[in-house]
Amino acid sequence: MLRFLAGRLAQAVLILLGISIITFGLTFLIPADPVRMIAGRSASPETVESIRQQLGLDQPLPVQYARYLGNLVQGDLGRSYVQKAEVTELIASRLPATLQLMLAAILFELLIGLPAGFFSATRRNRPSDKIVMLVSFAGVSAPQFVVGLLLIYLFAHKLGLFPLGGYGTLWHVVLPALTLGITIAGWYSRMSRSSMIEVLRQDYIRTARAKGMSEWRVVLVHGARNAILPIVAMIGIDIGLYMQGVVVVEAVFGWPGIGQLAWQAIQRLDIPIIMGVTLVAATGIVIGNLLADLATSLIDPRVRHR
Repeated sequence: MLRFLAGRLAQAVLILLGISIITFGLTFLIPADPVRMIAGRSASPETVESIRQQLGLDQPLPVQYARYLGNLVQGDLGRSYVQKAEVTELIASRLPATLQLMLAAILFELLIGLPAGFFSATRRNRPSDKIVMLVSFAGVSAPQFVVGLLLIYLFAHKLGLFPLGGYGTLWHVVLPALTLGITIAGWYSRMSRSSMIEVLRQDYIRTARAKGMSEWRVVLVHGARNAILPIVAMIGIDIGLYMQGVVVVEAVFGWPGIGQLAWQAIQRLDIPIIMGVTLVAATGIVIGNLLADLATSLIDPRVRHR
């Protein structure tokens, strides 16, 4: 296990290094000048050049990246061009909201997707199976902002059960997390259905049924433990996706997560924030995949990582 963790740590460092190089290079390929956006259209050439020198953007690109990498090794993500604040502090201030939304959304995805997939697998090719898969497809296809606005209209405006938006209490997270849960649970239901169908074909399932075990126990006790393994990998990927923020949902509900911070930075070409959010998201994906691998070995002891 220690060898496995050491290998994954080395891979993570190389992955993050590659992502930082690609992202840093792409930001300078954008046909826009961040200095001009900071200074404004009416700024004189002297002012623009002065700002460029202050930010170090007058140096060759390799020199700029080397300086950025040196600061990154020390835990310094740089300073925002526009907000004049440390990127680490800006991301840290948004991180609690992002983590809260991520955990709640994953919970809703599992609560909606897994039961639907397992139910559909036990009724394969029946009308109920086709209805569940149709609903799953509709959920995946529905735009997140449409689902969010419908939930706001029904549960916040009409019924008054939840706040219209904002952040601060557990009641505020329900609707945005449910929006993500509905729109992404379809993937979980389809994956869990396929996985459960494959598991139910195994010999040990037939043996359990031959012993007279009830169907619900066969599915939940013997089938679910193995059918859930691909789902664990999907959760690991979702962790990384949520760590970069969900811009549409955050905008609809006024959720102060990393997604809004990243969107504002892209609009203003605030390169330090763009780099910081990208690296945080990449780190989330690496950590999520590592946790998924470790959880897989705990669920199924036959799985060994080397």
